[in-house]
Amino acid sequence: MEKKQWKWLAISVAFSTVVLLIVLWLTIDENTIDYLQHAKLQYLIFALVLHMGAFVFWALRMKMMSHSLGYHVPFLHSLNAVFANLLVAAITPSQAGGEPVRIHELYRADVPIGDATAVVIMERVIDGIVLGIIGIFSFLLLAFQVSDLDVNLTTPLLVMWALLVVVLAIFVYSIRHPDFLKRLIKRISGWFTKRWKSEKVERFRDRIDEEVDNFNSALTKFIGKARSGLFWGFLFTALYWIAEFLIPSFILIALGEPPHFLESFIVQLMIAIIMMIPLTPGGSGIAEIGATSLYGLFVPSSIVGVFVLIWRLIMYYFNIFAGVLASVFIVRREMILRQIKRLKRT
Repeated sequence: MEKKQWKWLAISVAFSTVVLLIVLWLTIDENTIDYLQHAKLQYLIFALVLHMGAFVFWALRMKMMSHSLGYHVPFLHSLNAVFANLLVAAITPSQAGGEPVRIHELYRADVPIGDATAVVIMERVIDGIVLGIIGIFSFLLLAFQVSDLDVNLTTPLLVMWALLVVVLAIFVYSIRHPDFLKRLIKRISGWFTKRWKSEKVERFRDRIDEEVDNFNSALTKFIGKARSGLFWGFLFTALYWIAEFLIPSFILIALGEPPHFLESFIVQLMIAIIMMIPLTPGGSGIAEIGATSLYGLFVPSSIVGVFVLIWRLIMYYFNIFAGVLASVFIVRREMILRQIKRLKRT
């Protein structure tokens, strides 16, 4: 990574660490030690295995969606691309910086830039649809059961569900009317670009047109000749998010608490949506505060801080570690390729 990226990584990690320390300081008491003494390590290991399994599903999604377009991308190449993507995602708002990394790695696997971009765009689109479906089912299940929460999550979940339905409706309409999506995005972005110079605004508007065209090009490819890619995309995306959303429940079991599967799914959905808002690099700090506030509704205060710490160690710090290793591998590969090219020229 460049020096600027390392700087943002340091800021992201520092922000997350400070928030975690504050959360621990506010929540640790004499009961916390008792919880930790009876912690079940095997469930923490299983939570980490689930996280690794989620990355396997992501890599399989990339591989199969590329295959549907007629390209062979080795599984290990896809897996390394996923890991490398994690490092950049950890330093970019809304974790959106990983997309160029995945496009680059697909290109290195002989997938043309246009088709690589289509795969990555459709990954994001499918993520949004699957999260919306999970939210709908979670809401229905919550509505038909008696929850032990002191605070009712039905209202905020209903609001989020309504927003997801609106976004889905706009998505469906924009498939046939791409100009509508361009006008909508430009109008919304206009609220944030009032003080920009005219040249910068014009470049930004051109970028919007380009991205919307890429979006519609990706849809055309997958709705046409690569429909099997959509099937595999939805399947592995569902498995990915289910695995990720189960991790907190097994951390709770390890700490001697009930898994709270349904409540945890709802909280994870809310956190996933909040982290899509570009507020901090990689969502650091926001994730910790959100998890502490929401899990604090049904997890004892004595362990909520420890729970959030373990969750972030798995979901954030492990990602950075894996991302650094994958990035080192990519850098070494690029250096070898350059040396080979130089040798061929001579």
